[in-house]
Amino acid sequence: MMSRVHIASHAGFCFGVRRATDSIEELLRSKKGRICTLGRLIHNDGYVAYLKERGVEELSGEDIERICTDSENGQDITVVIRAHGEVKENLSRLKECALKNPSLKILDCTCPYVNKVRRIAEENSGEGKFFILIGAEEHPEVKGIMSCTVGDGVVISDSDELKRFTESENGRKFLKNSVSIAAQTTQKLSEWKKCLEIIEKVCTKPQIFDTICNVTEERQREAKNLAENSDVMLVIGSRGSSNTMKLYEICLSECPRTYLLENADDVDGIELRASDKISITAGASTPFSVIQEVEKAMNEHMNENFAELLDQSMKTLNTGDVVTGIVSSVSQNEIYLDLGAKATGVIAHEQITDDSSADLSKMFKVGDEVEAFVIKVSDIDGFATLSKKRVDSDKNWTGIVSAYENGEILEGKIVEAVRGGVIISLNSVRVFIPGAHTGVPKDGDLSSIVGTTQRVRIIEIKDDRKKAYASIRVVAREERKAKEEAFWATIEEGMEFDGEIRSLTSYGAFVDLGGVDGMVHVTELSWKRIKHPSEVVKVGDKIHVFVKGVDKEKKRISLGYKTDDTNPWTIFNNKYAIDSVADVKIVSLMPFGAFAEIVPGVDGLIHISQITDHKIGKPEEILSVGQTVQAKITDIDDEKHKVSLSIRALMEPAAPVVEDVAEEIVEDAAPAVFSTDDPSTYADFAGEDAE
Repeated sequence: MMSRVHIASHAGFCFGVRRATDSIEELLRSKKGRICTLGRLIHNDGYVAYLKERGVEELSGEDIERICTDSENGQDITVVIRAHGEVKENLSRLKECALKNPSLKILDCTCPYVNKVRRIAEENSGEGKFFILIGAEEHPEVKGIMSCTVGDGVVISDSDELKRFTESENGRKFLKNSVSIAAQTTQKLSEWKKCLEIIEKVCTKPQIFDTICNVTEERQREAKNLAENSDVMLVIGSRGSSNTMKLYEICLSECPRTYLLENADDVDGIELRASDKISITAGASTPFSVIQEVEKAMNEHMNENFAELLDQSMKTLNTGDVVTGIVSSVSQNEIYLDLGAKATGVIAHEQITDDSSADLSKMFKVGDEVEAFVIKVSDIDGFATLSKKRVDSDKNWTGIVSAYENGEILEGKIVEAVRGGVIISLNSVRVFIPGAHTGVPKDGDLSSIVGTTQRVRIIEIKDDRKKAYASIRVVAREERKAKEEAFWATIEEGMEFDGEIRSLTSYGAFVDLGGVDGMVHVTELSWKRIKHPSEVVKVGDKIHVFVKGVDKEKKRISLGYKTDDTNPWTIFNNKYAIDSVADVKIVSLMPFGAFAEIVPGVDGLIHISQITDHKIGKPEEILSVGQTVQAKITDIDDEKHKVSLSIRALMEPAAPVVEDVAEEIVEDAAPAVFSTDDPSTYADFAGEDAE
C-alpha cells in the first residue's frame, strides 16, 4: 500500500487572512449595501473568484474618487481593506470621505503584524534617519509600509542586493545616518538572517526590527523539515503570493520533486512511484477547503495509479528503451539512477559528456531526474548500462535545425579528427566540419584543434539522416569582417598598437594590428641604413608601433617604429659630451684613420694622427678591427652628426708630431654615422686622401 498524504499543521490561512475572510463573510451574510475590496482581499485566485460571484467588487486606487461620489449620492458602501494593508494616501482619502459621509464605511482588515511594520517605518524615518525594508518592492504590503515613511528609505529584495547597495556610493551616503531595518512579514527567514549579517558589518548600532510573522517562521520551518523527509512535496497557493513562493523555494531546495499547485485540478500531472512519501503545505492565503480538495484528489490519484506504479516497480528493461530515473548517488566516474525497476541504472562519465574534465558532482545531485537510453541490461548483475548523451543528442537535434534556420552561431568542443575533417559536439550532437571549413591550412594537421572550443555556423542539414555540417571558417570570416569595420571606423593618426610581424618584403614589414595589417617601411625600422627588414625584425616578432598615416579608401596604414628615444644620436648625446672618455670598438680601418663604434649606430673617427703619440704609416700598425680601446671625445658636430675621437689625448705628452695639410682636411670632413658595408658613406674620405 502507498503511504497516505501528510498535511502540515501550519498550512493554510494565517490569523490575518482568516480575520479578513471572516469579516467579509459576515458582511455578505448581512446583505447590507455594496461591498468592495481595495485590491485583492487575499492572494488566492479561487477565493477572489468566489467573492466576485457573491457580488463583491474589487477596486483600485483610481476608483476611490468614484466610490466617494457614489456614497455622497446616497449609496450604502462598505470598503474592506485587505490583510496586506493599503497605501497611506488612499487610506487617508477614504477615511476623510467616510467622516463626511456616513453611507461610506471602512472595514480595515490590515493584519496586526503588518500594521506593526507600518508604525516602525513611520517612526524610524525622517531627518537624520534611514529606513531599510527587506521585501518585494511591488508587493502591496511593501508598498503600503513604504508609504508610511516620512524621509529616506529603500526596499531591498535580498542579501545580494543589500550587499551591492552597501558598497555603492549612494548606499554609503545613506548608511551614515541612523539606520533601521525591518522585513516584510512573509520574508524568508534564512534570507533575513543573511541581510542582518551584512548590515551589522557596515553600520554602527543599527536598529533591527524582527518583523517576520511568527506564524510565517513556523510555517517555513515546518515545510523545510517535511521536504527533507519526503519524496514528493506539494505547495498549495497562488504564484502571486509572496509567502507561497517562498515556501516553494524552501521546499524545492530540500526536495527536488516539489510541485506548486493552485487547486486540485493540478494533481493529475504529478508523477508518482509506489514508495513515495508525500507531504502538503500551503501558503497563508490558501483556504483549508482547497487543501482538503487537494488531499482528496491526491489520494484518488495515488489509488488510480497504484496498480500501474506497482507494475513499474517490477518491470524489466530492454535495450533501446528510453527511461527516466532519479539520481541515487554520484561518483567521480559515473552516476546511479533509481529506475523503479529490478535493475539499477548506471551512466558512465563518457556517456554523459564529451568533456573528460567535467566534474559530475557539480552536474548532478541526489534526487535529480535524468532521462537516458538503455544500452545494455544485465539481469545477473542487476545493472542497466545507460547513455544520457544519446537522449540529449536526439532532443538537441531540433536545436541544431533551429540554429541552421535562424543563422545562429553555436559553440562546442572539437572531439575527433576524422577523414576529411573534424567532429564537433554541439549540445551532445556530433556535427561534421569539412577540412576546408576548419581554418586549418590545406594539408595541415587537423588533430591540432581537437579538444579546442570553437564557434561555428551550421551550413547544411540532412534532416532525414540527422546529419549536419558546420563551418568554423564562416564564423571567423564574419567576425574578422566585423572587427575590420570597427577598426577602420576608429583608426586615427597617432594611435599606438602592439602588433605582430606577419610578413617581410624588401621594402618593409607588415604588422598585424588585430585583424588589419599596417606597413612599417624599411626606412622606419632602423636609424641605421639597412638593406632588408630581416636585419631588424623577423616574422612572429611583437613590436610596438604608431600610426603615421591612414588611407581609409585604399585601406592602407603607414606605421612608424623608430622613435627619438631609440635614435642612436639621442642615446649618444644623453650619455656622452666633449672630453668624455669612452670604451669604443674599432669597426673599420682606413688610410687616414680608424672608425670606432661609441654606441650602436654612432661611430667616431680616430684620425691617424690621434691614434698614438708618434707618427705611423697606417692605422693597422696599432689597431685591428674588433679591438676595444679607450678614446677621448674631442669634438661633436650635432648638425652633421659627426664625432672626433683621440687615443693620443689620453697618453702622456710626447714630442709634437708634424701633420701635413691633407690629413687635417680629412679629419675635418670625417662623418660619424655610416655603414662600413656601404662605400658611398665614406667616398669623400677616399677622394680627399687621394688628393
